Amino acid sequence: MNADSIASGLGARRSGSSWMARCPAHEDRNPSLSIREVEGKVLLHCHAGCSQQDVIDALKARGLWESNQEAASPRRIHTTYDYTDENGELLYQTVRYEPKSFAQRRPDGRGGWIWKKGPRQVLYHLPEVLDAPIVFVVEGEKDVETLREHGFVATTNAGGATARWLPQYTEALRGREVILIPDNDAPGRKRVLNIARALLGNVQRLVVLELDGGSKDVTDWFGVGHSELELIAQLDGEEVSR
Repeated sequence: MNADSIASGLGARRSGSSWMARCPAHEDRNPSLSIREVEGKVLLHCHAGCSQQDVIDALKARGLWESNQEAASPRRIHTTYDYTDENGELLYQTVRYEPKSFAQRRPDGRGGWIWKKGPRQVLYHLPEVLDAPIVFVVEGEKDVETLREHGFVATTNAGGATARWLPQYTEALRGREVILIPDNDAPGRKRVLNIARALLGNVQRLVVLELDGGSKDVTDWFGVGHSELELIAQLDGEEVSR
């Protein structure tokens, strides 16, 4: 990846020995990103104050920045997950790439995308959550879709194990029965502990359910042959013969 290709991808204009483009790391109406190449190295500077790492992350999200390793294995979009408001209007997407990585993007109102975190963060499948008396909370969108395929209402928040649990997430779950299923690792358990602290006293019933069998997550758990009945039985503290 060189300065020419980045400039072309951003629709930059030439300015002396460099290019000026709209910075992908913020809503840039007047081109503020300087792009130039010196001795084979691409130099980036946002005159509006974005850090170089923020700019690089935004370029990566657009497929315009590659390390040597990434160049050997080009990214492609694998799946997109829609986050909507209460009425089903799209707010933003989580984009999953292969090789595995994630980014957020939101509509720009002109048929394109702003590759930046949305200003309003909501729970995944928010309309379903608001209509349901019982909601499962898991770590990733893939696990949400797995539970939905098995007939359960489930949700998560964008960003994985390290993403902050925001007050509006707690508010959306207020008064409901909530079952938290952690990923089977230290970050997953820490995440669930933080969520449980936030929900305690705000929901009707709170359950932390660690799945038996040692599976990494609920998708793997169903993948090795467990059933909806077993999940319900584990919640009730009963055993089910398979």
